Amino acid sequence: MTSKISHTSIDCSNAYQLSLFWADVLGYAQDPEDPNEPGHEECMIFAPDGAMPLLFIEVPEGKRTKNRLHLDLRPTDRPRDEEVERILGLGGTVVEDLRTSDGGWVVFADPEGNEFCVLRSEAELS
Repeated sequence: MTSKISHTSIDCSNAYQLSLFWADVLGYAQDPEDPNEPGHEECMIFAPDGAMPLLFIEVPEGKRTKNRLHLDLRPTDRPRDEEVERILGLGGTVVEDLRTSDGGWVVFADPEGNEFCVLRSEAELS
């Protein structure tokens, strides 16, 4: 017998705002039967196919150090560099630009400082 991942939880100071950012980045949505609202201490968002939900949970302490776990994102409908610009427009911040002429990635921070990476798209790998 094994276990499966139910969802990924992310500690934060404002669950609603962070769920909106990540929903925009990932193309996720909230549950229309149980919508997220300002002031909710827990906000969950779902992929279009229902897989890999993210749950944002408000905690009293702020982020202190580098994440021990982070998301690596691969753009699905645009090149990496266009996705970098899109995420900057949504409020992401570049922590480190590790792009090279033949690959690399960009390390971002979300609006609460949680790191994630943007890789090259599948089309760019071919």
